[in-house]
Amino acid sequence: MTDREARIKAFLSAQGWGQAERRPLADDASFRRYERLRESGRRAILMDAPPPRENVVPFLDIDATLCGMGFSAPEIFAEDRAAGLLLLEDFGDATYTSALANDPACEAELYTLAVDTLIALHRRFAGADGIPPYDLPRLMTEANLLVEWYYPAVYGRDAPPALCREFEELWRTAFDALPASAGTLVLRDYHVDNLMWLRDREGVQACGLLDFQDAVIGHRAYDMVSLLEDARRDVPGGLARTLLDRYLGAFPEIGPDGFRQAYAMYGAQRSTKILGIFTRLDRRDGKPVYLKHIARVWRWLEGDLSHPALAGLKSWFDREFPTESRIALSAKAGA
Repeated sequence: MTDREARIKAFLSAQGWGQAERRPLADDASFRRYERLRESGRRAILMDAPPPRENVVPFLDIDATLCGMGFSAPEIFAEDRAAGLLLLEDFGDATYTSALANDPACEAELYTLAVDTLIALHRRFAGADGIPPYDLPRLMTEANLLVEWYYPAVYGRDAPPALCREFEELWRTAFDALPASAGTLVLRDYHVDNLMWLRDREGVQACGLLDFQDAVIGHRAYDMVSLLEDARRDVPGGLARTLLDRYLGAFPEIGPDGFRQAYAMYGAQRSTKILGIFTRLDRRDGKPVYLKHIARVWRWLEGDLSHPALAGLKSWFDREFPTESRIALSAKAGA
């Protein structure tokens, strides 16, 4: 038995779950691991987030913030912060992903619920201490994952320093051109794998929220992009336009043109970083499963770069990544 497993067993025993049946859940794109616990009719989820690679404190803080605003984030049954172990409420198996696979006809209903949840979140959130800003340095660090990981995977060499500097300057110029907007809580990974359909709950509480430990204070367009330009799933264009109109209709004070510019800007940034992240997951972490989504991510990126405000970035991508280089990578040998 490893030291980590011994620590987990001691934690579960101390919380009265020592005899529980333990079954692993799907892998996470991080170093976190989840198990479902069952014992005597009870259920819970074990989050195993080993320090120093993971830190459960942001999850606990954002969970408390969401629950305090009346949203369905998991109840925390027990915690060992130093060990990176949590016992969480089990929302069941009805992720949006599984619900849509079982009944594609529920697509509009589920996406409407997710957008209404964002509307409610952006209306209710009045600020919270300790949540980092989604500022330009953080956004640039993420965008640079493209030149750090995807570029070498495609071309077999590091990106030249001058090219990287040009890339950064184009992003700064594009972000500087965005209309000013008040910040809100951005969950960042707001997509079908992290949303649950809790059919026994009413209103926006029927949308269960997961995987929000990386939340920041940023632009309200970001989570709409995360939902509607999902790296893992195609969202029909007509539905996306309807949902964007629904969101904007809930906030008549927002200038629609400025919001759509921000939507394209953050959509392009998100797709750019995902190309880097999915490549890194394969090359560094031995998780090639995400490579199958790269073609879709390129489609989202190409659509966002068509916005006139991103003309400079579009020219850079067209020059450095012509169509034949926008490829779905093969898994690294030996991964």
